[in-house]
Amino acid sequence: MSNAACDRSVALYWDFENLHASLCEEKEPGSYARPDNRFKPQEPLIDVQAVVELAASFGPIAINRAYCNWQFFARYRDALLQNAVELIQLFPPGGGAKNGADIKLCLDATEDLARFAHIGTVIIVGGDSDFMPVSQKIKAAGRTLIGVGARKSTNRHWAKSCHEFRYYENLVEQAPPAPAEQATRPAAPERAAGGDAAGDLLRRAVRLLSETRGDAWVKKVEVWQMMKRLDPTFDPKEHGLANMPALVEAYAHLIEVKEGDDEWVRLR
Repeated sequence: MSNAACDRSVALYWDFENLHASLCEEKEPGSYARPDNRFKPQEPLIDVQAVVELAASFGPIAINRAYCNWQFFARYRDALLQNAVELIQLFPPGGGAKNGADIKLCLDATEDLARFAHIGTVIIVGGDSDFMPVSQKIKAAGRTLIGVGARKSTNRHWAKSCHEFRYYENLVEQAPPAPAEQATRPAAPERAAGGDAAGDLLRRAVRLLSETRGDAWVKKVEVWQMMKRLDPTFDPKEHGLANMPALVEAYAHLIEVKEGDDEWVRLR
């Protein structure tokens, strides 16, 4: 992935029910397809913030849009609001019909690429082979395509058609959230809590950038930008610190500064 792609904006599109259904099926195969389970209020399973954090590691998020029949997914309300997800309501045309989220998502993504030249990275959350045609359009337009899907249900041809594919399960097995964020996350995979909010935010920012760049060392200025993308309200002064250098110094037990070049940092 080029640096130019990282400097441009990110468009994040969710086939929300697709991922939710996949996680249901992993817990109990065949369960979600039953009408008595599918057409009722759904318990939150998706860690929305984990996916949004992945998207933010590629650049500022310009589009964060999720497609679903939301009448059954109201229990995701807090997590979706906390992560500024735009909800697109899709009613299925029949009692047992698909809601057509993948078609609407592909049409919107293609239109957005034509309208917005600043979009450098497109992230599609979903495991269907139906996304393969739009992957060709995205790559032909010179944009970077990242896929996200559940490991067991993702179509392998779709996964290989992306520039990069991340399995959802790997995202939620990584670093813990800050304690204040735990209440807004679904009860999906357990994550251990630890540390204070500023330190956890700093650690998450460095970790995400390191994984995206493929290098443990990341630029200090990029860490600051990443922290603000993860939490736009963050202000080091509220933690008794004057600026970013003071923050790095205060958390020297977490962050190592490159000897001879204090513009680069990495996790200890």
